[in-house]
Amino acid sequence: MLKKNDIISLRIENLSSDGNGVGHHEGFAVFVPFSTVGDLLSVRIAKLQKSYAFGIAERVLEPSADRIPVDCPHFKQCGGCTFRHISYDAEKQAKRVFVKDALLRLGGIDINVEETLSSPNPDRYRNKVQFPVASGKNGLYAGLFSPRSHRVIPISDCLLQPAILNKIASRTCALLSSLGVTAYNEETGKGTLRHILLRQSDKTGEVMLCLVINADTLPCTEEFLKIRDEFPQISTIVLNINRSNTNVILGRDCRTLWGEGVLHDELCSVPVRLSPLSFLQVNSLGARTLYEKVREVADIHKDDTVLDLYCGTGTIGLSLASGCKKLIGVEVVGQAVDDARKNAEAMGYTHCEFICADAGAATAELLKRGEKIDLAITDPPRKGCGDELLSCLIEMDPTRIVMVSCNPATLARDLKYLFAHGYADDTAYPVDMFPRTPHVETCVLLSHKNPQTSPPS
Repeated sequence: MLKKNDIISLRIENLSSDGNGVGHHEGFAVFVPFSTVGDLLSVRIAKLQKSYAFGIAERVLEPSADRIPVDCPHFKQCGGCTFRHISYDAEKQAKRVFVKDALLRLGGIDINVEETLSSPNPDRYRNKVQFPVASGKNGLYAGLFSPRSHRVIPISDCLLQPAILNKIASRTCALLSSLGVTAYNEETGKGTLRHILLRQSDKTGEVMLCLVINADTLPCTEEFLKIRDEFPQISTIVLNINRSNTNVILGRDCRTLWGEGVLHDELCSVPVRLSPLSFLQVNSLGARTLYEKVREVADIHKDDTVLDLYCGTGTIGLSLASGCKKLIGVEVVGQAVDDARKNAEAMGYTHCEFICADAGAATAELLKRGEKIDLAITDPPRKGCGDELLSCLIEMDPTRIVMVSCNPATLARDLKYLFAHGYADDTAYPVDMFPRTPHVETCVLLSHKNPQTSPPS
């Protein structure tokens, strides 16, 4: 009988959706982090449940052909990467399996899942990073949380971010330490600096530096602004005020210390105006791949009215707007809606409307005013759309729905609901927006395939 601390030989057969390797021993499924399909491992059982166990690889007895040398000294310590030990081709194949398995197992949906579309850059692809800050023997340091904890691991050079963002974060900590600024302590609620948020424009290379602080002001502002002399890439410096006892990173109040307080970028010919609170896909080049796939499957017509739900700053909808009659964007974050309106204005569009509201409430209101929607696009957070919104969407009866999802599990749930109400699809397209992590985006086009269950026209 399998017991805790037993050492077993285990062949890894597949990967779970969180990136752990999975093998079987004496009827138990055994999950082992930082392993991959084909590995034969010597595994110590760390935790035992009724039908499954968690193990730690003590030794690699036979390495998988997918294994590669690890190129980051922080791998396994921080929670940033899951797949630095396997080839990129193997990672993409795993993500295709994640999508196919979720659709079939959770939604009962057996459709074709295409090969995962690559990110142009599997490393240094992030245009935004939010470093938590802690205090050490040499003062402040930035890093990333260790897995399943809030312990900050010092990171000198994270390979997911452009090198310049890592350098600015390190110098910010050193400068603020010299000025007597302390790190926020979650347990006591005391201390000033909580996070360092950095964004870089893919178009211009300019950088926004935002300090998230547990205070109303930064007392050493003039001295800190001298950081501009060291990094000419910095185009604006902003304070974000977060005095709440919460795990939420950003507060609602932003105050500009220097510059415009926003960053200007461009994505698929859409000018983007970004505040610290604005949402934009963190992988600019990967987002182009995703948006091109959305455009391809959406098949926009000149007389279409397009509804873009969870639109953020409007990038997906505005990238399609030149080909449609009307675009209606819906987003719950007010600052993002303001940015979307400015982005549309900068493009010279007068046929775009942006509504600041919950997606479900806005869809219900559009139904009341009799808006006829031809194409609906949904790009929800990880929790997905849910039955309430989907019910309104079904009543709205668009001929086509393009679903973009960052969570295969909630995508499966939402697709199951739509399939039961007359929509169908035959292909899903995984897109790798987050290389070296287990996360994957998926694009699906749905249209009415069963007239008997379609809503009446």
